[in-house]
Amino acid sequence: MIPTEDASARKREIEEKLKQEQETLSFIRENLEKSDQLTNGMVSILSSFESRLMQLENSIIPVHKQTENLQRLQENVDKTLSCMDHVISYYHVAKDTDRIIREGPTGRLDEYLSCIAKIQKAVEYFQDNNPDSPELNTVKARFDKGKELLEAEFRSLLTRYSKPVPPILILDAISVDEELDVQEEVVLEHLPEAVLQDIICIAGWLVEYGRNQDFMNVYFQIRSNQLDRSIKGLKDHFRKNSTSSGILYSPAVQTKRKDTPTKKAPKRPGKDDVLDIEIDSYIHCISAFVKLAQSEYALLTEIIPEHHQKKTFDSLIQEALDNLMLEGDNIVSAARRAILRHDYSAVLTIFPILRHLKMNKSDFDATLQGTAASTKNKLPALITSMETIGAKALEEFADSIKNDPDKEYNMPKDGTVHELTSNAILFLQQLLDFHETAGAMLASQESSSASSFTSDFSKKLLSTYICKVLGNLQLNLLSKSKVYEDSALSAIFLHNNYNYILKSLEKSELIQLVTVTQKRAESSYRELIQQQIQDYQRSWVRVTDHLTDRNIPVFQPGTKLKDRERQVIKDKFKGFNDGLEELCKIQKGWAIPDKEQRDFIRQAQKKEVSEAYRTFLQRCANISFTKNPEKYHKYRPEEVEEMIERLFDTSA
Repeated sequence: MIPTEDASARKREIEEKLKQEQETLSFIRENLEKSDQLTNGMVSILSSFESRLMQLENSIIPVHKQTENLQRLQENVDKTLSCMDHVISYYHVAKDTDRIIREGPTGRLDEYLSCIAKIQKAVEYFQDNNPDSPELNTVKARFDKGKELLEAEFRSLLTRYSKPVPPILILDAISVDEELDVQEEVVLEHLPEAVLQDIICIAGWLVEYGRNQDFMNVYFQIRSNQLDRSIKGLKDHFRKNSTSSGILYSPAVQTKRKDTPTKKAPKRPGKDDVLDIEIDSYIHCISAFVKLAQSEYALLTEIIPEHHQKKTFDSLIQEALDNLMLEGDNIVSAARRAILRHDYSAVLTIFPILRHLKMNKSDFDATLQGTAASTKNKLPALITSMETIGAKALEEFADSIKNDPDKEYNMPKDGTVHELTSNAILFLQQLLDFHETAGAMLASQESSSASSFTSDFSKKLLSTYICKVLGNLQLNLLSKSKVYEDSALSAIFLHNNYNYILKSLEKSELIQLVTVTQKRAESSYRELIQQQIQDYQRSWVRVTDHLTDRNIPVFQPGTKLKDRERQVIKDKFKGFNDGLEELCKIQKGWAIPDKEQRDFIRQAQKKEVSEAYRTFLQRCANISFTKNPEKYHKYRPEEVEEMIERLFDTSA
């Protein structure tokens, strides 16, 4: 049971809390009433605002739409005014550009092209919008005038600044210094850079806007003329400055030229150096054409549209190329005429040129790539022509050696080397300088050459040819030697010629070519030479025959000889003396140009004669066959040797 005091306290506590809760509830109720009042007020305000907003919207939207329409109208007016200004400007283009167009583009190309662009736009406008207007004709005429002046400026710039390349610069450009590992290429600048850029700009405009290809014809005509003049200038430079001392080189760079003979072109017997200069000039002009044409193509690619470049280049090089080919044809024709005159040495002019053409053919072909077939075929046709006439000359030369007539008045009186021999050897020696070219020339005429044309094949052909010439020469010399009435002189003549041939073959290394097909050539010539020495020595038999024991009487010391026996000894002395004097007198006027051979033959003859003479004198020493021994014993052995020593000495 709860105590009374605690119950009372608990009750008071509960009553107190209840009272507080009632107060709180009353406060909440008051606040809710105030909130309801505020809410009702806000709803009323919002309703009023919504009403007013709807009224405002109904008033503003028409105004906004009207304003928007007004703005659009304003923009249309502005655009119309702008278009009107633009259109009106087209009507003023002719007037605005008149002065600049009349004065031309010189010195102000950018400004001029800007004016042309304005005129072009005016033309397009009138064509699209008012094709029947007189203004169209006006701006069209102005545009055509502007284009015409641009074409004239293109021609003027090219004409004014295109100059022939100086010969010295060309020589430097085609030079090759073999001592330098890296070659410094000489750049051929045909036009000043600023001028070139203007020309490129004009060409580009004419292609894109001018619808004009005539400028390409102008271009190739002007540049073609300069290319031809450059090559002719080089040729004139050679003619004026070349000397007989050798090839003319640029003083700027002392070099060896590619594919150009380091020796002078072969000199023909009896000719001066003019021909050498012409040959060297032509060879250098060929190299110059390749270098200049390559340079022209590089320039052309900057100016001419790509699909027109090959055709324009083809036209550009025609004049210079045709002139070179014509000059080559003239060389062939001159060689052909010389062959008809039997002047076969003239063909030697072809060899250095042909070698140079063939060695440069790859550069030629690369340079002419893309040109017409007729252009590409010009060089091969010239090469074929040169090979044909060259091979013909070689064959006819070999025949001429075989058939050279035996003319008594043409034979050397002293038995020395015949002109036919020296000319034949000279010809073959000069072939040696161009042995590859000559071999290929002969191979080109062989039906099987297409399949079997190799270096060895052409070398064998050339060796066979040289052996043929030497064989023909040997046969002809043998025939010529029979013109001499004196067999000893015939032997000396053949000896001199055979010896000259052998020494010339060895000296010029022709012997290596000969032995390709004739292994024993050298020993064969030595045998021939020895045979002629022996044939010559037989001429002394009629002298030494008087010194033999034949018919000499057998006697005892102190025995007196009979008249017949004394006469035999007298006749032997007289026969020896007369024979010796006669031979020495005759053979003293003969010649053996080779000192070694001359000394050998003299020594052999001195030994043979003096030994026989000494033996004869000893045998007759104690024989009294005359009261005047000095009349018969005219010469001491030493004097006989001295007389023989003076043989073949035309200067004595």
